[in-house]
Amino acid sequence: MSRCYRIETTDVNRIFYPLALLALVAMGAVMVLGLYLHSKDIRNPRDGDAQRLATVHRLSGIAAGVCVLLVNSVVITYFVGTSRWTKEVSETYRLSNDFVARSSRLKRRTFPISVASMLIVVGIVALGGAADPGSSFSRDLISRFGDNFAWADVHLGAALAGMSLIAVGFYYQASYIHDNQSVIQEVMTEVKRIRDERGLD
Repeated sequence: MSRCYRIETTDVNRIFYPLALLALVAMGAVMVLGLYLHSKDIRNPRDGDAQRLATVHRLSGIAAGVCVLLVNSVVITYFVGTSRWTKEVSETYRLSNDFVARSSRLKRRTFPISVASMLIVVGIVALGGAADPGSSFSRDLISRFGDNFAWADVHLGAALAGMSLIAVGFYYQASYIHDNQSVIQEVMTEVKRIRDERGLD
């Protein structure tokens, strides 16, 4: 049991941090490309370079969004699994309810951050779709307000704010994972003590 759990704990370190870093780098790269694209006129269908860059920006934005969703899915899966594990081990070895309470509290703190990050990235991607000059949203706004207001500006502002919030969310998730691993280690220490007392392997 302990060997399996140590593998699981190591795996979350190997998975979460590289994936979170990859997601942040991907979002940053998409942002740089978007800012560069902002200086071009992608409404001109004859500008082949601008059209190609716009396509790359859209596809890379979707890929970065998938990375963010993947990171948060890993975090949710980790906390669901470890919370359940803590409860079962505590019941089996009749440990203090404090372990279960602490693990559940960390899970409850992490879930809203994960869900919010997922919704934020979906919102950024949706606004990116609305920013497409060929979209009905963008055409309607241009016809009503002229070129002074465009979905691209809304998309840019949302992307800047959203990326910042997602990065802060990753920081808190990493902190809660670290705290949860401390709880797991305390449980394992207590289980080892009990098993040693009973002469078990």
